[in-house]
Amino acid sequence: MVDIAGLKVDENLISVVEKDIAPGTGIEPSKFWASFAEAVKEFGPRTKQLLEKRDVIQSKIDVWHQERRGKPLDMVEYKAFLQSIGYLVPEGPSFAVTTANVDPEIATVAGPQLVCPIDNARFILNAANARWGSLLDALYGTDVIDEADGAAKGSSYNPVRGAKVFAMVHKVLSDTFPLTAGDYGGAAAFELRDGRLAVVPKAGGPAAGLRSPEQFVGYTAAPDGSLTSVLLRNRGLHVEIQIDRNSAVGKGHAAGVKDVVLESALTAIADCEDSVAAVDGQDKAACYRSWAGLMRGTLTADILKAGRPVARGLNPDRVWASPAGPGAPPVVLPGRAVLLVRNVGIHLYTDAVTTADGAPIPEHILDAFLTSFGSLLDFRPAPGAARTRNSRSGSSYIVRPKMHGPEEVAMACDLFASVEKALAMPPLTIKMGIMDEERRMSVNLKEALRVSASRVAFINTGFLDRTGDEIHTSMEAGPFPTKADLRKQIWLKAYEDNNVDVGLSCGLAPGHGQIGKGMWAAPDSMKQMLLEKIGHPMSGASTAWVPSPTAATLHALHYHAVDVNARQQALKGRAPARVEDILTVPAAPAGSPPPADAAAIRKELDSCAQVRESGSAGVRESGWAGLGDRGASACRGPELRTGRVTRKIGDSDQTL
Repeated sequence: MVDIAGLKVDENLISVVEKDIAPGTGIEPSKFWASFAEAVKEFGPRTKQLLEKRDVIQSKIDVWHQERRGKPLDMVEYKAFLQSIGYLVPEGPSFAVTTANVDPEIATVAGPQLVCPIDNARFILNAANARWGSLLDALYGTDVIDEADGAAKGSSYNPVRGAKVFAMVHKVLSDTFPLTAGDYGGAAAFELRDGRLAVVPKAGGPAAGLRSPEQFVGYTAAPDGSLTSVLLRNRGLHVEIQIDRNSAVGKGHAAGVKDVVLESALTAIADCEDSVAAVDGQDKAACYRSWAGLMRGTLTADILKAGRPVARGLNPDRVWASPAGPGAPPVVLPGRAVLLVRNVGIHLYTDAVTTADGAPIPEHILDAFLTSFGSLLDFRPAPGAARTRNSRSGSSYIVRPKMHGPEEVAMACDLFASVEKALAMPPLTIKMGIMDEERRMSVNLKEALRVSASRVAFINTGFLDRTGDEIHTSMEAGPFPTKADLRKQIWLKAYEDNNVDVGLSCGLAPGHGQIGKGMWAAPDSMKQMLLEKIGHPMSGASTAWVPSPTAATLHALHYHAVDVNARQQALKGRAPARVEDILTVPAAPAGSPPPADAAAIRKELDSCAQVRESGSAGVRESGWAGLGDRGASACRGPELRTGRVTRKIGDSDQTL
């Protein structure tokens, strides 16, 4: 440990600041640590006070339920009680979110979002580069296309399967970019005629055009003028038809189409929280080094290609010619997702930095300062460095998890203001993402947005974390159903609807930020995802989490099919979700018989704790298709492994 500015700092953190982050920012490491030490003095006690308030509130809720065992829940009494203890805060008048300088991928364009562990360079580069994805690969390599009638994937390209893939691709194109006559399956060639796209039919006759010619926004061409790609746009999302009659795929297509590439993951969260195991100074330094590399545009990872190591980095921007003519500027689109970074919650402490007397400090303060310091590299590049900008609007995006209502959000806003001052950032550079995953946040979401109205750019729901807090808050009320049955309870729909209702009523989306929905947790079941996950844009969400780049490409189809802005406008007219429904406790009255037999209870415990057949408990699965982690959150395994929870499941004595 190194003594600096009245703190003891792990030497790995000292090194990552001096060697990987500070150069080129104009901020001296000594000045940075001095500012950080002042923030620890200010926000350390404030964090402690807020955590103590959590415990006091929870203790009162436990006692309240214990005193009413065997009695049905009286919602009027219950709601008044929650107001009296400060759990449920008064709701103020209407207001509008004013967050400025938000990138369009977050503010206005709806599309998929990835979440990826930040400490693995290969995985996070895959996520960042998932802005564009092959629709042909996504269909060919997953269960969306069945393997019947000779359409097996095999070890090499199967033309029978390829024909099935193209049949679906042609339908997607025809539905999304309809032609004045015919469809894409009948195309023999794509041509540029007088600045417009012409589709020559196989059957002969006049060429068709787009019903909406403005959907054609760019192209590339060979020296002889023949098109090599066509760029189309729908609802702000782009699709590129790539043409090469000499390629293995293109030579089998009448129009020479070799691929259809979709703009896929508009945004990705580089995760310092749920999907990583970053504990000590070395672990944390690795996270911050990775983030700095992403912001500099220099992060690389070696991958094996044809048996040889190849360095993978961030993809460059993509360029097309404009249909407007030779004098028009080219069409340039980002090659990468806009990256947000998720910090840890306020409940975690770290000994990677301690006070002078050796006391651990709140880890969220360390995350806020170090990830923001890394974000400076996006705004202040080293002289001569290639530019691969993350935010074209000059903003940094930090997602804050597991906050319990407006008081904790207000502290985060004040902390970010302190960071901005320390790093000489313009005020409100740091935008906040609020994870709506705690019950006290859900019922006070409007007031949480009020205190962050000039900074919030993202709200998001998530079934697993939110379910964990539902159990934790009310376990003294009685036995809880299984996770599957909890999905059917009244509180869940009200919670999901409320997140959208509040985001829309406060004007967060569209225009100032995202309204998000949770993860598809079955990365091998893409056919089912394609059927079900369209429900997220239909619900009014402008983004939703996906477990892989492939899933991002497939989920992007939903945002072509659903006009999210129109859905949001329509949903503004519905009756808002009732707080009473969100507060409905999904527990059987205490003393009720167990909701399942002993074997079923054991199975549920094993599932929640991620117990494998080998008997190892609490292991988070790691195997995202293309990324390496199947999800940001398995369930509340640690929650269920405590004596407090195990004691109350079905009032049984089963333990892990």
